[in-house]
Amino acid sequence: MPDNLLFSLIAILLLGFIGGQIARKLNAPPLLGMMLTGILLGSQSLNLIADSALDLANELRTLAVMVILMRAGLGLDRDKLAQQGTVALRLGFLPALTEAIAISVIAIWLFQFDWLTGLLLGCVISAESPAVIVPGMLRLKTLGWGVSKGIADAILTGSALSDVLILLLFSLLLNFLSQGNIDAQDLWLLPIKVIAQIILGIIIGYLGAKLVAFCHSKLKLTQNSVQDTLVTATLALLAVVLAEQLPYFSGYLAVMAMGFFLVNFSAALVRRLRQEFNHLWIVAEIFLFVLMGATIELKTLENVLLPGILLLILGLIVGRSIGWYLATLGSNWTLKEKLFLLPGNSAKATVQAAIGAIPLSQGIPGGDIILAIAALSILITAPLGAWAIPTFAPKLLTQDEVDPTKTNTIATTVILGAVDAAPDSAIAILSTVADLARRTNGKAIILHVHDLIEADAAKLELLANKLLLDVPHQFISIPGDIAPEILRVATEYQATAIVMAKQNRTSLKTNLIGSVSQSILTDSSIPVILI
Repeated sequence: MPDNLLFSLIAILLLGFIGGQIARKLNAPPLLGMMLTGILLGSQSLNLIADSALDLANELRTLAVMVILMRAGLGLDRDKLAQQGTVALRLGFLPALTEAIAISVIAIWLFQFDWLTGLLLGCVISAESPAVIVPGMLRLKTLGWGVSKGIADAILTGSALSDVLILLLFSLLLNFLSQGNIDAQDLWLLPIKVIAQIILGIIIGYLGAKLVAFCHSKLKLTQNSVQDTLVTATLALLAVVLAEQLPYFSGYLAVMAMGFFLVNFSAALVRRLRQEFNHLWIVAEIFLFVLMGATIELKTLENVLLPGILLLILGLIVGRSIGWYLATLGSNWTLKEKLFLLPGNSAKATVQAAIGAIPLSQGIPGGDIILAIAALSILITAPLGAWAIPTFAPKLLTQDEVDPTKTNTIATTVILGAVDAAPDSAIAILSTVADLARRTNGKAIILHVHDLIEADAAKLELLANKLLLDVPHQFISIPGDIAPEILRVATEYQATAIVMAKQNRTSLKTNLIGSVSQSILTDSSIPVILI
């Protein structure tokens, strides 16, 4: 295939999307389908990804991680985070460190690594993946799982902090192994550097949020949600790029902090940004996981398959479990909630894809093994984590009331329109239903209840199809008692509102509200709109 960048991007997006949807149809995580698509498109198979596209892989991954971390920040709840602040802080350091140390010891045994190379491998593997954990935790928040104790918020914050520490330690070890010397002062300064990067990252995130809110509220530079998203995403990406050039603060933490502080500066703006960044993630996710698959070395992966799996299992059981225990010690989490950390806080993907190949590229002995185990950790833990988070949350966490000001809600709007054969009444009801469904991006159920089989149903269905042409809808015509059937269908289809005429044909014209309407108003547990 010629080195055609545009063709490669089209192949990544289109085939990556199809691969993800096939995986979804098979009840597997979509990211697994995307990664397998990347393996298929990569140089070891069909070779449909041009070198120029692979050269952009790091930049595209950076963009994708920025999107997911902004989503995380926009979804954090300050009150719940303050409630679990010490747990979040400990989750940011202990699990990753204990897993890295355990993996280093196991690597010495399995691969005859020296101590520092084993610790380098531990840093690569112990980092947690925002690409898997963030979407999973945000979905739990929208459904209310573990909300009362802020469990998802603690995991989100802890994951971001742990990646700051692991990346700093990785850089220090890489410098020593590539140059053959290490400054003892660097070791002593490591805690100071970690704290400084965290503090400066939070400060820059705060200033970025202030700037976004100022541009939106004071300067009125943006007129719609697309422009709001453009300004926010550009400033967030700028923070990441500056952090690479000036490694005095954590760019990724700055992005997450920016989203977090925006919640307090402008709740209305954040509600729109959440939706838009959700849309951006649909595209970013495809690039991230397809390119991960394209960079996996299958031959090396085959050579370390069994010892690599053993290392991952022992690192999780021996290392990370100790960190989880210490991180939640003395907290108000129940045993089941602590056990949720196993599926909720174990996935590897983003950081492993970003740094897994660096030791090999710098000629570090054992770099090929490090890359292969990094790829193996992605293939095993990323899809497993994406599946396990929603699967085990209902079994291990309590479901609490969702605060719609702190996160997106996943309720689909279903408008039930109850129509009769009167043309004027039917047109008014159908037009109202269509307008409500369009405004809420919902769907409609059009119900016609009749006493006997009527020819009116066919005319009403044609009218409904015409007036609701661009709205997902279903027409239902059934015999029976009007009021009970309307309430039954509303319950069956989980309608969020009922639209009907103030009077039906059998009502007395002298009544302000017909008998059917009055019955629905009395017995309905959802809003009723009378036309």
